Order: sequence, then structure tokens, then C-alpha cells
Amino acid sequence: MSSGSVRVSVFGKTDLGRARDHNEDTFLVADLSTGNASLQAAVRSHEVGPRGSLFMVADGMGGAAAGELASAMAADLIYRHMITAWAGDSTQNAARFAYRMKEAVELANARIYSYAKEHPEVRGMGTTVTAAGVYESDLYVTQIGDSRAYLVRGSEAIQLTKDQSLMQRLVDAGELTEDEAEQSERRNIILQALGPDPRVKVDLTHQSLRRGDTLIVCSDGLSGLVRREEFAELAREHADLPALCSALIDLANGRGGPDNITVVTARFEGAGLPEADEADGVGYSTYQLPPDTAEPDANTTTEVESLQPRTSNSSSTLEHLRSLGLIVVILGVLMLLLKVWR
Repeated sequence: MSSGSVRVSVFGKTDLGRARDHNEDTFLVADLSTGNASLQAAVRSHEVGPRGSLFMVADGMGGAAAGELASAMAADLIYRHMITAWAGDSTQNAARFAYRMKEAVELANARIYSYAKEHPEVRGMGTTVTAAGVYESDLYVTQIGDSRAYLVRGSEAIQLTKDQSLMQRLVDAGELTEDEAEQSERRNIILQALGPDPRVKVDLTHQSLRRGDTLIVCSDGLSGLVRREEFAELAREHADLPALCSALIDLANGRGGPDNITVVTARFEGAGLPEADEADGVGYSTYQLPPDTAEPDANTTTEVESLQPRTSNSSSTLEHLRSLGLIVVILGVLMLLLKVWR
């Protein structure tokens, strides 16, 4: 990391959209060093401290009460794990920070899954989550579902996440182009969410930050209606982040606003960040945790155990295998149907 501080300006906004009668989205912005999660002035502009910063969007599903509850639980559980387990770590480094980010998402899933099993009225509830954590001059993103993170650098917006969706799977398999996937009526079918299953596979990615970078985290109510180049254009036009959030939401609503729309924007400055260079790589890049980071500290073992679903290992494994088998069958049928429809 370069010597000097990293300063972040951040703002978030959520909107009902034009077609929904309730909002199942949640966002959170936090200074982890002070333990302040809010849109107060002290958070909206702060120096990235020794414990980092956190920006998150969650898009709930499962009906009015269930979707709202799932997304709110996800944001709260992930944040609370970071300000307890991560704040209590004696070891402070980038790998440990990334490990705690991933762990927080896994534990949030376990808690939401257990809650839904104990409360039949919300059984099946779930939520996407895209959580972006800043530690020193680096960005770590944990992803479940199809909410997205973009980085605007210069005149270009680059997607940092990869949707965990049927359409993305077909694009990766060469069955569809990205343009075809964006136009498909089945583009909202996701393959993973927090809550429905006892375990999830968290996508953990990394991006080095540069001076002047703008991060945009949003639900698919925004990314499904606004093109990537429009993110960059609006970020250039609006230096004021509240104005940028409003402009993005207005654009999505102007195109029908069929879903809830949520966006968090953050801009990074300071002597602790190098200037951007054309040789710098930007984009989706998975982060491999070093093996020695996977050992939890003794002071968090009890918390980890208490958040696990109350099922036996054998039944959890069987349930996981059944879920995987069902996904494989559904994918096969849908791929055959897509070939016929095309």
C-alpha cells in the first residue's frame, strides 16, 4: 500500500420502483473502524481506518414480509459479524479481512436458513447479497445471487461480479451471448441465494483501488435496466454521490421501474491510492484465501457453532446433494427448451 490515507465518500438510496407495492431491498454502508453503520456525515465522508469499510446491497425474495426480512437479516448479520469477529481478531491483514467477509456471508446464510425452518410462515425466504469491503487500498467483494458491483475508472465501467444465474451459466457454456442473456425473459432465474439451502458457495473477488475510482453496488432492479456504459456516463456527470444515486434510479424508473431499485455509490481518493494506469487490471478476479486464514480464532468458535443450522451432518449433506441434483435437472431441461425456442 502507498503511504498516506485513503478517503471514501459514500451514499446509498433505495426506491420502490413503479410496479411493486413493497420494497424487499436493503442496503448498508459502514465505517468498520468506528462501528458506525448509517448515512450520517461521519460515514458519508470518512478515512478508511484500520478495520476498513463495508458497503452492501441485498435483494430479498419470498413475498412481502419474507423478502424484506431476509434482506434485512443478511445486512445486519454480515455487518455484526464484521464488527465483532473481525474487530476482535488479533491478526490484522488483508487475507484475514477477506476471510471474515466470506465467513460473514456463510454464517448469515446459516442463520436465515435456520430461522426459516423454525418459522413456517417465511419458509423459502431468501436474498441476494453483494458486500464490498475496503481494507487499506484494496476492495474485496462477496457475492451471492445477481446483485452486482461495478467499478468506474476513467471513462469506463467494469463489472466486478459475475451473476450466479441461469443465463450467466449458459453464457459461460457458450450457449448464449451476453446480449441474448440480457434480453431473455429468464434472466432473473438465479441459482443461489442466502436462506433457501443450508450452505452456499460464496464468490470472493478482489480489486486494487486507484485514486478517483467509483464503486457502484446495486440490485438487479437497476442493473437490469441501465447499461454498463451508462453507469460510466452518469458517474462522470455527477460528482455529487446523492445526485448520482438519484440519477441512476430515475433512469431505471423512466424505463418502467418493474422492480425495487437500490444503489450504493462510493468514491475513493487520497494519497494512499496510486494514480490509475492503463496497465492496471480491472474486472472479475477471484481471490484465493491462503490456507492458514481458514483457522478461526478461539474467541469466535462459539459464535460460529451457534449460527449453524441444527441438523445432523448426514442430513445436511443429503439435502445439499438433492439441491445440486435438482439444479442439474432444471438446467438440462431449460437448455433443451432454449435450443428449441431459438
